[in-house]
Amino acid sequence: MRTSVTWLNDYLDPPATAEEQAEVLTNAGFPLDGRDVAENGEPWQEIEITSNRGDCICHVGFAREVCAVTGRRLKFALPAAKATGPAASSIIRVTNERTDLCPLYTARVIRGVTVRPSPDWLQRRLIAIGLVPRNNLVDATNFVLFELGQPTHVFDLATLAGSEIRVRLASNGEPLLPIGDAATEIKLRENDLVIADRDRAIAIAGVKGGVLTAVRDSTRDILIEAATFSPVAVRATSRALKISSDSSYRYERGVHAAEVGPAAERLVALILELAGGELCAGSVSAGDAIAAPRIVDLRPDRCRKILGIDLATDVMARRLEALGFAPKLSGDRLVCTVPARRMDIAREIDLIEEVCRTNGLAAIGVSDTIPIRVTPVQPQIAARKATKDLLVGLGFVECVTHTLVSEIAAAPFVPANIATLSVDDERAGGEPTLRPSLAPSLLRVRRHNLDNGLDALDLFECASIFSLHGESHRETPVVSFLVDGVSSSAEDRDTCYRRARGTVERIAALLAGPAAPVDVVASNHKSCSPSGDVFVDGTIVGTIGLVAPAALKQFGLERPIAFAELALDPLFRRYPPETRAAAMPAFPASDRDISAIVDERVTWKDLTTVVNDLDLPNLESVAHVATYRGKQAGAGKKSVSMRLVFRAGDRTLTHQEADSALATAVAALRGKLGAEIRSA
Repeated sequence: MRTSVTWLNDYLDPPATAEEQAEVLTNAGFPLDGRDVAENGEPWQEIEITSNRGDCICHVGFAREVCAVTGRRLKFALPAAKATGPAASSIIRVTNERTDLCPLYTARVIRGVTVRPSPDWLQRRLIAIGLVPRNNLVDATNFVLFELGQPTHVFDLATLAGSEIRVRLASNGEPLLPIGDAATEIKLRENDLVIADRDRAIAIAGVKGGVLTAVRDSTRDILIEAATFSPVAVRATSRALKISSDSSYRYERGVHAAEVGPAAERLVALILELAGGELCAGSVSAGDAIAAPRIVDLRPDRCRKILGIDLATDVMARRLEALGFAPKLSGDRLVCTVPARRMDIAREIDLIEEVCRTNGLAAIGVSDTIPIRVTPVQPQIAARKATKDLLVGLGFVECVTHTLVSEIAAAPFVPANIATLSVDDERAGGEPTLRPSLAPSLLRVRRHNLDNGLDALDLFECASIFSLHGESHRETPVVSFLVDGVSSSAEDRDTCYRRARGTVERIAALLAGPAAPVDVVASNHKSCSPSGDVFVDGTIVGTIGLVAPAALKQFGLERPIAFAELALDPLFRRYPPETRAAAMPAFPASDRDISAIVDERVTWKDLTTVVNDLDLPNLESVAHVATYRGKQAGAGKKSVSMRLVFRAGDRTLTHQEADSALATAVAALRGKLGAEIRSA
């Protein structure tokens, strides 16, 4: 916030130099961010404010901080304006339809004002902080905004249809011409909160007033608005309509309903001083009851222990008293009443921070050494690193891509019964969709590298994908990879897929252990053809398949590309896998190979299930050797070679024992799968 050195000194007794103001505020947590001299010769300083300190977006707020640190006296008292006119409720009616978005709306009426230029002292204060004086009414609202931090607005009472104020939601497409140089008419949305009269919207609540009801030189009777609005609603409307103001900046950081009345009284008194007129009695308000002040206790011993300094209890009390907390000693505690403006104070530690700030951060001791306890790497972090190391070792190149993609790129990779999430931000341009898969990003990288002459490239990325399940937003960490093909031949497609399948098995063995079974069950994902769901030890963890031709064409790719995407959380939970040491076999194994011609629909799992279900004596493992498709196998057939390893733990097996078990396996394959045995 830009502050005027002179304006800030209006509230300090004694005054402080610009350098002292900057130093004190910096030490209190509000660092100086620049300084200069305004066109009228008055010095100004830019002071940074954290988003939770809305109470300090004003000169009185900063003056209060300076007084708390330096012991100065705060020179500020709210004036009391005398009402001489009829009741305001007899002139204006206020209806608040959305107290959830507008907890309190108040209206005061002054009749017979005279609109004219502001006096020199007021113009100098506004020019010093970069504002342009307009007239005594508008300047008064700006003065109160930067004095107390309460946004207000003045309507020309004669322009309000029906002498009525309604706080309501806009209708979709409802027009409004906002105040401002070169402003153009806007179309409101149905979820925008507006201030309306009987017939139309006249202001965007908390953001901007409208031209049709703005004060002008001929204005004689005015309605003064002082209210508070939901920070979330103000921010959403301001961003959606691309309209911001000093008022919206303040409302977005929170204005307490209890602060509305005093600020309105200050504005009324100032307008009567600057523009004359007759104040109507009372205010017309609509909203919820103002919540009682919060009570928070501070234990001085706890404060001393946290800060590490021996600070007297009465010093703590003085610091908190200067900030308006009205501390009272009760036993071993300081009972503090939190001022309404301090919406950031909710717990004891918040009060301890206030004591620390105002006492000076320099008083906190700094140790020459810092004790460090070395802890082991968390399993999930180690698992992620191990996964990346494995993929790099297999020849993959890691990518780091943007989270947002276009709707067209995302469409082929959106699973059934799941919706995508998009950001409502113009900076996203044509790519507003949170990616439902890493495939679009990796395929775009592959195309870019292909255009730049890199013919063969396997890619992977560890990142999050996003989806909408009903009303539930989900973010899922995954590892995804592409396996590049060379040509469009059936053999190359098969090789491409098998490399991807082998990579999935390597990842599963790394994270879940070599004994964890990996199964792929055929599925119908539109992104891949063919496609399958990956199961590790019976739990589905992802998908695998060859990217569908339509999706490849979308990215300008022609060669086959295998793609797999595995959810990391279910795999990381098993890392590191439990391993057991075992003695090396004492006796040799006996290998037997089977080459069986089976129908194309028969899977490797079908073959191994038939063999394993036989519970053959001394069978140690069943391993895949090769798969052949071609003229010798026949149309719709394939030849699968598998190796059965037999071993006894107490002796060397005889050929007859291995051959007998092999014969049993061959008979089962013939009987259950209709296999034609080429060799065994």
